[in-house]
Amino acid sequence: MEITFTTFLIVCPLVFLAGFIDSIAGGGGLISLPAYLLAGIPIHNAIATNKLSSCLGTAISTIRYCKNKYADLVSAIPSVLCALIGSAIGAKLSLSVSERILEYLLLFILPVTAYFVLKKKDHSKAPQKKLRRSLVILLCCVISFVIGMYDGFYGPGTGTFLILLYTGLCRMDIKTASGNTKLVNLSSNLAALVTFLVNGQVLFLLGIVAALFSIAGNYAGSGLVLKKGAAIIKPVIIVVLGILFLKILSGLFI
Repeated sequence: MEITFTTFLIVCPLVFLAGFIDSIAGGGGLISLPAYLLAGIPIHNAIATNKLSSCLGTAISTIRYCKNKYADLVSAIPSVLCALIGSAIGAKLSLSVSERILEYLLLFILPVTAYFVLKKKDHSKAPQKKLRRSLVILLCCVISFVIGMYDGFYGPGTGTFLILLYTGLCRMDIKTASGNTKLVNLSSNLAALVTFLVNGQVLFLLGIVAALFSIAGNYAGSGLVLKKGAAIIKPVIIVVLGILFLKILSGLFI
């Protein structure tokens, strides 16, 4: 596919915005993937290229979390393995589905994902009574496999879903859940990226440039203390998703 200057003009500012939003309140994936689709990138290429920029951004934040020893390696390591397998399966499923069907699926996936991400609860409160260690590991593995499949197939909201399930079902404290989420999310991103790379779906130049804008957005956002940032972020996400939703509808039915 031919990449024009207009493509960069649409993708890069939105990916920067996605990184900025992600660093403040999460949910940036709800803008980064739509950015590629709004620029007219075919859906398989969009998902694949978004994985490239996501991997680079996630790797940086994962290193930070690991340095601070947030992750629980006993439950994280088997979770990573399950996420790798699940994500590879999800990516292959995505490649086997026609672009037309994927567009129809997006009409359902987009609003559902947006609802859960925008309505996510504050998990800073004290965790509930802890579960048995063996049960926690089992639950983490199942969750990581299922969400890994989703990440390989589509992706946005993966981190939010993992934190919701780790804190809710596994009863992890927010720091451990966040650390494990970063490791699992990076693993699922890498597995999906490799699958898309093997199938020639990644647009390297666009993905690398977009990754730089994503990193810049994360850096800019993390350098600010915006307690009222969420009040601005939600409307922005809704507007971007609304535009994408209309674009998909026009392509399908007009």
